[in-house]
Amino acid sequence: MATIFEVEKLALNLPEQERAKLAADLLDSLPGVLSDEDEGIAEALRRDAEIKSDAKQAITLAQLDSQIQKRRS
Repeated sequence: MATIFEVEKLALNLPEQERAKLAADLLDSLPGVLSDEDEGIAEALRRDAEIKSDAKQAITLAQLDSQIQKRRS
């Protein structure tokens, strides 16, 4: 049986489309992270309060897009 390192190495050599499909399939195989009774509402409210108390934590959509593009290059 292949080790996690071997599987990861093989997966990272796949074309982007196939890596995305594999990632989605793997995520679908896991239980939901926010599967609590309120469907994550408490976590969303906590994060909202955190940002309201310190707005410097928030970034714009353009900043997020820029960070994502930098990681891809």
